[in-house]
Amino acid sequence: MIEFFQPATWSEALAVKAAHPKAMPVAGGTDVMVEINLDRHRPEAIIDLTRVPELTEWGMEGSSLRVGAGVTYARIIDELGDRLPGLAMAARTVGSPQIRNRGTVGGNLGTASPAGDAHPPLLACDALVELASSSGTRRVAARDFFTGPKRSVKRDDELVAAFVIEPSDGGQQFAKVGTRNAMVIAVCSFAISIDRGRRRVGSGIGSAGPTPLTAPEAERFAEGELDWEGRRRLSEAAATRFGQLVAEAAKPIDDIRGTAAYRRHALAVLARRCLGWAWAGS
Repeated sequence: MIEFFQPATWSEALAVKAAHPKAMPVAGGTDVMVEINLDRHRPEAIIDLTRVPELTEWGMEGSSLRVGAGVTYARIIDELGDRLPGLAMAARTVGSPQIRNRGTVGGNLGTASPAGDAHPPLLACDALVELASSSGTRRVAARDFFTGPKRSVKRDDELVAAFVIEPSDGGQQFAKVGTRNAMVIAVCSFAISIDRGRRRVGSGIGSAGPTPLTAPEAERFAEGELDWEGRRRLSEAAATRFGQLVAEAAKPIDDIRGTAAYRRHALAVLARRCLGWAWAGS
């Protein structure tokens, strides 16, 4: 039998997690319930977080946005699309309208899948992941959060509370390739964020390695090639080289959705196009 807990406050949720470290938190349940229904995972207990109001809130924290782990993909699109365009683009590719109305970025982080659609935009924007337990709260850079396939630095007694991210100060893009046009797990995905104020380019790669990845060499190359003082269009040669560097940063494997070679080729194309679109929108 699976024990079921339904805390009404954040402090209650943390207390339950402290008492039952192996308990599985559920918000939208779009990942967890699939695993349970297919008998791939049988947790000893479930913590239903849908009644915890703190998780559904978002607001400004200085110059950053703090977005609760329970904010759904649909709300990311509707309420934060103008401030987080890259993440909103990724959210639009998640499942069906029903899934977007239930699924959350916090759940995506909790699952820590290399194919999570929200992960590349969080990496590209240098987001922080807020983790909480009954003993305190800490924030971890998204780039340091993932440790392996469906593994992260989150401790058993911790819950994902929120993510903290800077609103867009330039162009952002997200694109993915799948085996069909909708409701599909990515064969590979790519996100980019251009910060004109800091003259910085951020990247995120999904479904092409054991964890979501960044492409630091590609970022530095683009930062040196972009015309920060003006609006000069990036050359085709520079855009192509950027795509090649992104592909080289990936660590793909052959699996049922695609080969490693195809993933590298697709990433080079996605990265080249996303850079051009993001720069044009900066």
